[in-house]
Amino acid sequence: MQGSNLIVASLMMLALSACSSPGPAGPPGATGNTGNTGNPGNPGNTGATGYTGAMGNTGNTGNTGNTGNTGNTGNTGNTGNTGNTGNTGATGDTGAMGNTGNTGATGDTGATGNTGATGNTGNTGNTGNTGNTGNTGNTGAAGPAN
Repeated sequence: MQGSNLIVASLMMLALSACSSPGPAGPPGATGNTGNTGNPGNPGNTGATGYTGAMGNTGNTGNTGNTGNTGNTGNTGNTGNTGNTGNTGATGDTGAMGNTGNTGATGDTGATGNTGATGNTGNTGNTGNTGNTGNTGNTGAAGPAN
């Protein structure tokens, strides 16, 4: 590869010198003998480190993302504290006198009283008169003789 670089360099020099000479070119000469291949050249020096390029322009801002999904409904809150007792209201006006009430219903009949105690036994009556004596009966017949 280094040999080809040398040949290319030689041809470039030849072309440059031909452009700078005055006058028209002469007739072509006879083809010369092929020359010997030259020795390979020494390796070239490493080139200097190139400059750091300028900072690039800031890129365009990206598109706005899609709106996120709606979140889940939150838990129901705790029951609030009981409110304070309200103020006592003003005393109301005295009401109008009411109508006289209806006569009450007749009461139930009272219970029957207890039976009185049994009275004392009456006095024994007088003894009755003695009855008449009855008639004397007939004498019976005589019995048999002994």
